[in-house]
Amino acid sequence: MSLLSRIKGRGASGFGYASTAEEVTQTLDLSSQTILVTGCNSGLGHETLRVLAKRGAKMIGTARSEATAEAACRAVSERARPLACELADPESVRACIEQVKASGEKLDAIICNAGIMAVPRLTQAYGHELQFFTNHIGHFMLVNGLSSQLAERGRVVVVSSEAHKGAPRAGIELDNLSGDQGYSAWKAYGQSKLANLLFARELSKRLPLPGQTANAVHPGVIATNLGRNMPSWAQTGLSILAPLALKNVAQGAATQCYVATHPGVVANGEYFVDCNIATSSRKGRDPALAKRLWEASERIVREL
Repeated sequence: MSLLSRIKGRGASGFGYASTAEEVTQTLDLSSQTILVTGCNSGLGHETLRVLAKRGAKMIGTARSEATAEAACRAVSERARPLACELADPESVRACIEQVKASGEKLDAIICNAGIMAVPRLTQAYGHELQFFTNHIGHFMLVNGLSSQLAERGRVVVVSSEAHKGAPRAGIELDNLSGDQGYSAWKAYGQSKLANLLFARELSKRLPLPGQTANAVHPGVIATNLGRNMPSWAQTGLSILAPLALKNVAQGAATQCYVATHPGVVANGEYFVDCNIATSSRKGRDPALAKRLWEASERIVREL
């Protein structure tokens, strides 16, 4: 399908490439819901925070520091609660979990939005490659730590990417999660996004209540500060292409807002693109790989 066809087209959901977060939530009253979103301070996370708060949801917005989260929450709603959650710091993740638990609030949705991309040189956190640790392990800890707080029909939305198709040939290099045996910025990013997708697939089978769901989404290609680690020439190229071929932030946030809140979404363990169920790579549909990743992630978390 051509890009033009995708932009004009709408899928079975009634929404498509050009739909915005406001459009996909336009008819919703979320005043009875509590929703947590990571990376609330900029880009897709901030747009998600803003739009869902506009629809009445009580929002919990997390960012690397409480001050950053507070500024983002203050800008959108007095009902938005800021929390620090530095996904590359297990103690920060655990503290966030405990604060949510202490409030006693049930979460109608957890949107795993935060992430880093294309770190140019091998960087590690607790002996593991930083993109894998931040994008996957941090969210793995957070979601599993908050599973008891998930509402009876609670939803987990994990932001993956079509970049998962650029993961290494093995999919997840379980014998090289440190990156010491070879590192490519984009392959490592692809691996982390494949891990996000496989996490959602496996989580969908492990959620404690039958009405709970977990799905992964590709937001689209958007010029946000996620690309801050890209070389200057690539950032310049993105800024030129953005008005022509890339989604804007309002469009980029649409799929995660749709999957997190729209009553028409009954899917579990699926991959969404442009607010519709899509087909991931073969590795993204590999249940054995998803299970091995889950088991490896549990081992990593136990050792932290």
